Amino acid sequence: MQGRESRQEPIFWKQDISAALLRDHQFLCHGLGRSYGDSCLPSGGTALLLSPLRKLRSFDEKTGLLSAEAGLSLAELLDFIVPRGWFIPVSPGTRYVTLGGAIANDIHGKNHHKRGTFGCHVTEMEVLRSNGETIICSPWREPEFFAATIGGLGLTGVISWCTVQLIPIASAFLETETIRTTGLDDFFALEDESARDWEYSMSWIDCMAQGSKRGRGIFFRGNHAPYGHPAEEYAAQAQWKLAIPFQAPSWCLNRWSIRAFNEVVYQQQQKRLKQRRMPIDPFFYPLDKVLHWNRLYGKRGLLQYQFVLATDRLDELKRIFDIIAQSGLGSFLAVLKKFGDIRSPGMLSFPREGYTLTLDFQNQGERSQALFQKLDAIVLKAGGRLYPAKDAMMSPELFQSGYPLWREFSRHIDPKFTSQFWQRVSRG
Repeated sequence: MQGRESRQEPIFWKQDISAALLRDHQFLCHGLGRSYGDSCLPSGGTALLLSPLRKLRSFDEKTGLLSAEAGLSLAELLDFIVPRGWFIPVSPGTRYVTLGGAIANDIHGKNHHKRGTFGCHVTEMEVLRSNGETIICSPWREPEFFAATIGGLGLTGVISWCTVQLIPIASAFLETETIRTTGLDDFFALEDESARDWEYSMSWIDCMAQGSKRGRGIFFRGNHAPYGHPAEEYAAQAQWKLAIPFQAPSWCLNRWSIRAFNEVVYQQQQKRLKQRRMPIDPFFYPLDKVLHWNRLYGKRGLLQYQFVLATDRLDELKRIFDIIAQSGLGSFLAVLKKFGDIRSPGMLSFPREGYTLTLDFQNQGERSQALFQKLDAIVLKAGGRLYPAKDAMMSPELFQSGYPLWREFSRHIDPKFTSQFWQRVSRG
């Protein structure tokens, strides 16, 4: 997506933030640009590029309490902490997210049922406001402002630094199982079975399969290995990358090619169960190994759609799978997982107890919009919500229904901060 005309300003030092905010501009912070929609796009004004602000402030190697500037990426953080026997408590599907972005979008991972969201592990942070105010907040200090900033889409001000509680690990490997599933009921049973004993779980779904095969896929679950040598293991892990050298022609993606690809992926696992000891990167960040993977979707790019529905809304979830399969606008990447009952701390945090489905679609203009409108109607009626960090088309009605605290949140917005997303969904 292209933002309205705006300027970019890199931030290298904390004092640069205060100097920038004195100007009579509209602002929005920008990390590494991994939000797929317009929540990270300023509406004119200035995008403050925070990725250069990435210094480590402190680290207690005995307790795992780490403080760093908000522009530090998870990639840089992992390179520092994994050899020392620590890991981030909640990890998204890419290393290339800043700490500030992780907080602003209250990211989630494959272990929501065990750890909740990233914001659950933030113990303190500093936010700079355009009126010159500096707010240090935590769950116990300025708790309402803390709740507005966690998942607050960068609208409450500039997060300059944060403190996060890490989790200990004994190895840079995971013990994993991949299980070939026959359909949605099989997935539901595996999720329930895995919740107690497995830290991480999710499933790739063949979203083109219909009838008795609806929702078939490959279920993944894993635990950090209980023994090992993190420093040596992490140093030895391969860092190869594959690059997509050109934009794929738009005609390459169609119902037949997607159906064929999904069939190949599904049939690759001939046995019901595979067990293996796996390095961190291929388990958590497989797409990071493919540079410019978005080029596979052609010049018009991709649209991502992620929603969550309560666990008692299985009929609606099945209906969504049917609509996607019938539309012919299937997805290579369709990920289904279950959120647990750990409450996210942010007013606008996306995760809630239920099933969440993430889909990547080639942008096909009006056809994509028509499909999303059908899905929106089901999500709205079922009382679900969409993920702002991955949204490009959500209506004000769907946003305001899914996030009932949005008006309360809006009282904490910095008057100089806005985004194209917020202007779109806060109307009315």
